[in-house]
Amino acid sequence: MPSRRDSLRALAGLLALPAAGWAAPPAPATRRSGHLIAVGGAEDRERDRLILRRFVELSGGPRARLLVLTAASADPEGSWAGYQRVFAELGAQHVEPIDFRSADEAHDPAAVERLLAADGIYISGGDQRRLMAALWETPAARALHRAFHLRGACIGGTSAGAAALSRQMLAIGEPALRPYRDAVSLDIGLGLLAYAIIDQHFNERHRLGRLLSAVALRPDLLGVGIDEDTALVIERGRAIEVLGNGAVTLLDGRQMRSNVRDTDPEDPLQLLDVRLHLLPAGSRFELTDTDTDTPQPPPALRRTLELLVRPGPIRG
Repeated sequence: MPSRRDSLRALAGLLALPAAGWAAPPAPATRRSGHLIAVGGAEDRERDRLILRRFVELSGGPRARLLVLTAASADPEGSWAGYQRVFAELGAQHVEPIDFRSADEAHDPAAVERLLAADGIYISGGDQRRLMAALWETPAARALHRAFHLRGACIGGTSAGAAALSRQMLAIGEPALRPYRDAVSLDIGLGLLAYAIIDQHFNERHRLGRLLSAVALRPDLLGVGIDEDTALVIERGRAIEVLGNGAVTLLDGRQMRSNVRDTDPEDPLQLLDVRLHLLPAGSRFELTDTDTDTPQPPPALRRTLELLVRPGPIRG
């Protein structure tokens, strides 16, 4: 009987086969490590396009097979047209749209095969609830996990697409000036980032209060606030970096004491001993101690980042 490791290797080999209509690029010399790129929205598409350029690079370069998933958008054709132009100008040679308007469409075997064969999948903005209504518990959602975990694909998401990367997703939230229990409503996301809750347009829309509200409800998870035209890049199990023109705010409430269970729904919360880390664009931290040129994070930040990069379970 083959071992579990042999079975996984065989499955990974099957997933590496190209989808119909896509020519297979040269096999990489080494297996890529999976990357997540969570973008706070409004990423630059006209000037340096640093974030989208990095997405193409981490997906494998100009010959990578890229998909733009527009299921969150109310205007999928318009969303695709904008990204089609940008990726073409960045030199990407194989870029196609993929969209799901319903869970029935997310069961289509041909669409699932395209997701499994992709080197990079970029999830557009829109409404994360619309995205999850189409993908929840479908073969397409499981294909995203298999592409990321088994093939090392790069999965990016902007605005609503970023919010949906986490397992616990911010579904509804008010721009609260101060945290209170009913400021947010959480729902289930894609689960590619298992131990965090992502909020986007963070400083531009003054969302610290609502992210603190989410962390009060789930202190076991990190709060991740991402500014516009800013991306948090996570290399699974290894490193993080921040790209763009803003910052990433990390909230760690695992040692927090709060009155969230005892207070009225709209009363201000008391939150004690919450760790806050602010990482401006240009920040990079390596957690494997193999890159001597990258600074080591201080102990409290290291503990936060170790949870952020920790791989979650594969839903496949």
